[in-house]
Amino acid sequence: MFKSLDRNLNKLYKFSGYVAAFFLILVAVFILIGISSRIFGFYIRGLAEYSGYCMAAASFFALAYTFVEGGHIRITLFLEKLSGTKKKFIETWCLSIASFFSGYLAFYFVKMLIISYKFQERSEGADEILIWIPQTSVAIGSTIFFISVFHQFILTIKKD
Repeated sequence: MFKSLDRNLNKLYKFSGYVAAFFLILVAVFILIGISSRIFGFYIRGLAEYSGYCMAAASFFALAYTFVEGGHIRITLFLEKLSGTKKKFIETWCLSIASFFSGYLAFYFVKMLIISYKFQERSEGADEILIWIPQTSVAIGSTIFFISVFHQFILTIKKD
């Protein structure tokens, strides 16, 4: 059962990385459209805001994938000096703290999303989009990140 769950979670993290890449491509497309529109003399409302929303989505969807792949700044320089029980204790302690803070972050992003949805809050930019729409990607990305950190915490505890 744990192997199946582990495999499916790793697929989720990889999928999250693909979603982040898609949003980065959208950022590039929006920027190119913005540049082209200036050259050809027309204006599309909200392109700067949409590229910002896509950048936020890309950043948060990339968190889990980057964490699992070892791309985040970690304490590995310190951990490689330790061995045995000390290493496992420090690694478990760090992952427990990271789990707490990433869970706190995810909880409040989801709470922010719910509040924005309830009040039908709109952005202050030229597009006046309902702000819960771009906030959804931030809430989902931070939740997947929390799952990945907690997953690593459980794997570290289970490890012999």
